[in-house]
Amino acid sequence: MSDPIDFAPLQPAPAVASEPGELERLTDVTVEVSVEIGRTSMTLGEALALGPGSVVGLHRMAGEPVDLLVNGRVIARGEVVVIDEEFGLRVTDVAGSKPAEPAAPEATAEAA
Repeated sequence: MSDPIDFAPLQPAPAVASEPGELERLTDVTVEVSVEIGRTSMTLGEALALGPGSVVGLHRMAGEPVDLLVNGRVIARGEVVVIDEEFGLRVTDVAGSKPAEPAAPEATAEAA
């Protein structure tokens, strides 16, 4: 029989304090921002059969928040709005306030 191993209790890691101007260096970094209204899976044959007037069902209910992605990762959720005949996103929830789901590697529908 093996001897039991004693482990020291886990302690939370100390928070790393950032200097006020430390993140300022990153403000000019370009990232890809997209808004995902939903996803679906289909065969290549189904995708090739799409044409004008085709309707693609998305796995999201009408009225559900849409996802705001930065470089493919969900960072916020919100609702689509129209401002001066252009689409926009009103952010209603930031991913840091609760765990966000990672974006699956399927095709995404994007709005500008």
